[in-house]
Amino acid sequence: MKPYQPKLGIKLWAEADRPREKLLLNGRRHLTDAELIAILIGSGNRNESAVDLSKRILAEYGNDLDALGKVSVKSLSNFKGIGEAKAIAIVAALELGRRRKDTGATEVVHIASSKDAFEIMMPVFADLNHEEFWILILNTANRVIGKQIISKGGLAGTVADPKIIFKTALEHNAAFIILAHNHPSGNLKPSSQDLQLTKKLVEGGKMLDLQVLDHLILADKGYYSFGDQGLI
Repeated sequence: MKPYQPKLGIKLWAEADRPREKLLLNGRRHLTDAELIAILIGSGNRNESAVDLSKRILAEYGNDLDALGKVSVKSLSNFKGIGEAKAIAIVAALELGRRRKDTGATEVVHIASSKDAFEIMMPVFADLNHEEFWILILNTANRVIGKQIISKGGLAGTVADPKIIFKTALEHNAAFIILAHNHPSGNLKPSSQDLQLTKKLVEGGKMLDLQVLDHLILADKGYYSFGDQGLI
């Protein structure tokens, strides 16, 4: 067996190999995901450089930044060399990236299809490991007035109260609403509760002259539209 050879920390690397210097020299797009994370955490542990540690963290989550974005501070802190402060830095950076996507999505203000609604709501549900229920609020021209959270639950579900949904919509002078919730499990098939709630809200909306245009179930990068399936 080969004797253990300690790896060099960032300060002892050749200058061209240091993530910070590499960013300044070549620009941010020339850095790997591991090198960017290494800049966030600053240092590794006794046996690993910051980049090696970052590579190991990424490998643990299949080198998938979306998967890493769902990891808690507590879970990240389990890696040797990642204390609470470093874990918070990683979580905060990934959350900023998610919000950047959200900012871009708000440019789509007119809803002409379920895909338009999905593109607006997808950043809201990105990286969530629990279920949430939201409504997208539209005016008479099918333009987005806003979006509002109705409830937050656990992994298996959340309770959406029709009274709160319609109260929120009317307070924002909605002409139409689109319902949206996520399935953290990744299963897009609507449950019997989803079907019953949608039917109840569609009927209630008719009485209030407040049309429910669609109900979306989102999971990762896909969605299910009740409207597209002829269920509304």
